[in-house]
Amino acid sequence: MSSDAGIQIPSRLPLLLTHEGVLLPGSTVRLSVDSPRNMHLVSQRLLRGTSLKSTIIGVIPNTRDPEHDTDDLPTLHKIGTAGIAVQVVGSNWPKPHYTLLITGLCRFRVSSLLKERPFVLAEVEQLDKLDQYTTSATEGATAGDGELGELSQNFYQAAVQLLGMLDTSVPVVAKFRRLLDSLPRETLPDVVASMIRTSNKEKLQVLDAVSLEERFKKALPMLTRQIDGLKLLQKTRKISPDNEKRVLSVRKGGVFPGRQFNLEGEDEDEDEDDTAALEKKIHRANMPETALRVCLKELKRLKKMPQSMPEFALTRNYLDLMVELPWSKSTKDCLDIRAARTLLDNDHYALDKLKRRVLEYLAVRQLKTSLKGPILCFVGPPGVGKTSVGRSIARTLGREFHRIALGGVCDQSDIRGHRRTYVGSMPGRIINGLKTVGVNNPVFLLDEVDKLGKSLQGDPAAALLEVLDPEQNHSFTDHYLNVAFDLSQVLFIATANTTATIPPALLDRMEVLQIPGYTQEERVEIAHRHLIPNQLEQHGLTPQQLHIPQDTTQNIISRYTREAGVRSLERKIGAICRAVAVKVAEGHRVTKTEAVTTESPTQQGDKAAPPEMPIVIDHIALKDILGPPLFEMEVSERLTLPGVALGLAWTPLGGEIMFVEASRMEGDGQLTLTGQLGDVMKESAHLAISWLRTNAKTYQLTNMVGGPDPLEGTDIHLHFPAGAVTKDGPSAGVTIVTCLASLFSGRLVRSDVAMTGEITLRGLVLPVGGIKDKVLAAHRAGVKRVILPKRNEKDLEELPANVRADLDFITAVNLDEVLNTAFDGGFPGASGSTHTHPQLTSKL
Repeated sequence: MSSDAGIQIPSRLPLLLTHEGVLLPGSTVRLSVDSPRNMHLVSQRLLRGTSLKSTIIGVIPNTRDPEHDTDDLPTLHKIGTAGIAVQVVGSNWPKPHYTLLITGLCRFRVSSLLKERPFVLAEVEQLDKLDQYTTSATEGATAGDGELGELSQNFYQAAVQLLGMLDTSVPVVAKFRRLLDSLPRETLPDVVASMIRTSNKEKLQVLDAVSLEERFKKALPMLTRQIDGLKLLQKTRKISPDNEKRVLSVRKGGVFPGRQFNLEGEDEDEDEDDTAALEKKIHRANMPETALRVCLKELKRLKKMPQSMPEFALTRNYLDLMVELPWSKSTKDCLDIRAARTLLDNDHYALDKLKRRVLEYLAVRQLKTSLKGPILCFVGPPGVGKTSVGRSIARTLGREFHRIALGGVCDQSDIRGHRRTYVGSMPGRIINGLKTVGVNNPVFLLDEVDKLGKSLQGDPAAALLEVLDPEQNHSFTDHYLNVAFDLSQVLFIATANTTATIPPALLDRMEVLQIPGYTQEERVEIAHRHLIPNQLEQHGLTPQQLHIPQDTTQNIISRYTREAGVRSLERKIGAICRAVAVKVAEGHRVTKTEAVTTESPTQQGDKAAPPEMPIVIDHIALKDILGPPLFEMEVSERLTLPGVALGLAWTPLGGEIMFVEASRMEGDGQLTLTGQLGDVMKESAHLAISWLRTNAKTYQLTNMVGGPDPLEGTDIHLHFPAGAVTKDGPSAGVTIVTCLASLFSGRLVRSDVAMTGEITLRGLVLPVGGIKDKVLAAHRAGVKRVILPKRNEKDLEELPANVRADLDFITAVNLDEVLNTAFDGGFPGASGSTHTHPQLTSKL
């Protein structure tokens, strides 16, 4: 221990081994501690200590490579710095560690190690006076005369010269000048070496310089190098006060510097070049005047920020996004209508309404170049090509295509973005999509818009109101940008399976185009034009190896799939291709084996011969590959008892046939309804019962014992099969009436008749929706006659010509006409009741 008078450090010090730098007397550094020894030192000495003495520790530079560090105690550096722990902060992320703020006090030499675990404790010898860093320059001793005095004077003059090259009006520069004036000369090498830009190796040399003369000799070249670097920087450009703040930084609230000088100018050069390049990009982006003013304002703020500030990265990311957005970049539309029609026909079969709408848009664009992009909404069951036709439209127009999946989105920030005040903020999907495509007139596909959610984070459907409104989206404001962006040139296409779950305000902003399911003939054509060639290519087959006749395709469609689209059909074709691929691969293996082996004819005859090409899939091969048929034409088989009728229903997956079954038994006139029916369907059943009881005498309807009231002493059970599926809607009214009339009269309903329509208490048949889907379902099921409301006659024009030719349509105004058509030979009393119940036109 030093025998000099003054404040002394403890002779026994716990040692902190650090890789992060060199602590010099008079400087304050922040060190991260995560090694076991250092963690024990903090937890057992610093956190449990109650006196000032317990906060003094020794900091030893660990010269071992941290990547190859082991649990063994390394060879300790002989010279260290005693420091006082000013602050201790603990954290468990990403792993348990402590962060220490330590101020260096003086040098010491390690005399001997007292213990190595749980932390290092050593006997030390103090080498510096502890009070020299707290004594003013006037009270402290001078550096003396001779060579040491000359070195001291030269060092001080060099430090003053450095300050003379900087603007003293900058607060950090003024504070550094006060440090030079107040601290003794012998402390300047340590203080300045800790502030200027130096390597750890150079700092270690200053730490090892025990004598003051050697210390000045080590630190003076470092200071001179910084001055020369600053002179070179001044020759190239004038240093601004903003640069000086980055050149020199002093820790707030402390006497000692917390960061290093950066006087070489390398980082500043890169910084300024980068900022200048960013400013050029901003001016070249051709953004509107409002956005340009915001960018220049943010750029001005960016120039004043040091890179270490968290807001620097946020502002830089914001400006980079503003520069990358396509404010004025657009693609030129391909307006050749004939070429567009050919391309759409090649990509998609049927979908005439969609193709006509695209061609109309192209025609108007030829006549008026400033046309706003339409907001289209394709509504139809899954698998009919809504998403793929959107991609074809983009290719037809020659535009970029971007798909935004909205299914399950329940946060309005996904659409509008987050405000930049939040951590991890980012723009919404609309602005992000524009950045991705790089043009301001792409085709945006908003997929599954009917499956948007709602949560505490807001309603994304409400956020879409501005996006999909042609009168508002020319100034769409994303929360992250906080600047208006013009979306009027974007062609928005939304897809949905149903409009029932789309909010009315959002639905009102879109032009809805219904895409019904495909007919059987359309699916056969789609399979041979698109699905089969695509599956052959995906499975490595050629048409010379596999042939699927049209009869087989029709068999797959009618007996193995029952859907509105073609996805299940494509999967079945894929299963056939995989089975054929196995046969082809086995045939290749047999051929190769025969080529390389010399077997006897008897041995070769035992092996399977390669299959003949092409492999034709007939109904026998189809059953072997796909198994027994999943669906059968069961219409005529089900209608073998009175009290069964066939109705037509609409679902988001397309139209379906629906059986209604009724039975009666002795009871007290109760009506039982089963099959997960909704309130509207239950009311239709009660309406049907009331109408039939009212007209029981006219139609000769009786109960089980022949009484005139069908419900007297009789219970009725009405069931809708597929009991696990929820059903609702008014369109089953005529089917329920027909089913109950069959039950009460004991007559069979025709097996080839299906029907749909709403009823009233007066016996009128009112129109319903989904006619095309329902008729296509009846056509798929083999029905020959369809009963529809008279006011739905206009909907038959949307049906394909072959479907209209195959089916016999009966349009009914009242229930008399329905019953006459549903039963062979008419229904007793129906013809005579025409005068009793004249045909009325509904005013609803």
